[in-house]
Amino acid sequence: MISRGIQNIKVNGTFYPTSFILVGIPGLEGAYNWVGAVVCSCYVLALLGNMMLLTVISASSGLQKPMFIFLSILASNDALLSTSIAPQMLSVFWFQKRHISFESCLLQMFFLHSFTSLESGLLLGMSFDRYIAICKPLRYGSIMTNTIIIKLVILLLLRAVTLFSPCIILIQRFPAFRTNIVPHSYCEHMAIVKLAAADIRINSALGLAVAFAVLGVDLLFILVSYCAIFHAVFSLSSKDARLKTFNTCIPHMCVFLSFHGLAFFTFLSHRYGGKRIPPYVHIILADTYLLVPPMLNPIIYGVKTKLIREQVWKALHKCQSPHVK
Repeated sequence: MISRGIQNIKVNGTFYPTSFILVGIPGLEGAYNWVGAVVCSCYVLALLGNMMLLTVISASSGLQKPMFIFLSILASNDALLSTSIAPQMLSVFWFQKRHISFESCLLQMFFLHSFTSLESGLLLGMSFDRYIAICKPLRYGSIMTNTIIIKLVILLLLRAVTLFSPCIILIQRFPAFRTNIVPHSYCEHMAIVKLAAADIRINSALGLAVAFAVLGVDLLFILVSYCAIFHAVFSLSSKDARLKTFNTCIPHMCVFLSFHGLAFFTFLSHRYGGKRIPPYVHIILADTYLLVPPMLNPIIYGVKTKLIREQVWKALHKCQSPHVK
């Protein structure tokens, strides 16, 4: 049984919980072993896929190009994003270790939202890379340089820290919390904010504004990029060239539409879903948008890329050749 008492610590005349208790997925307690198995599978596949992608790209001189640099940064971010939540979720589902300290909870919240913001920004950068490659191929080398990519990544990191730090600071300023029972499987921003014994309208509005400033703006520019790409594709005279471009772009579109779509559903349902959306549906989808893209990205962006496939086959052949007599 989960204790419902709040452990408090007095700081500057106010009381805070020393820890939170993560419930997991309310309503699915009897299936936690199976849920944990799914989470573990997603986590292991995400780590293996992204580590493979990083290894292949770093080991091949032929893959030191802007698109593959974006892919390597995305793979690193996906591995970190999965690691920021999956171990904690497994401790809840498999080992019933549900306590997480107040500071660790805020740290997890900051990192997972920062990695999510960086993920969205990298998807935008990759769509811009494809736009330049397809629509302005003669200027590609002068526009997409390593310096530009480094500056973009630094800017995305600064954006994440600048926008999400106030959310963390405002949570620390709550005078008290009504309970330390978190009906979620990780420390999600609004799941913690709703526990406060205070007016949460500023926190809710700020969280929503940050979500739209990051995911909304990124999604808008991604869609503009792909609209320009498809406009250029339709003007191609070669049917084979059109099919090749569509074959490349459609999986990428599925990735960012699913990622951004589930992200917006999570943010909005926390605020306006009320009792119309069962808690387990909301939490499963929230877990999905953080666990599944890091698992699928190496497949969609890596395996479907011809140059990466060739390098993977070469690496496998080298591993097998010493045993061949």
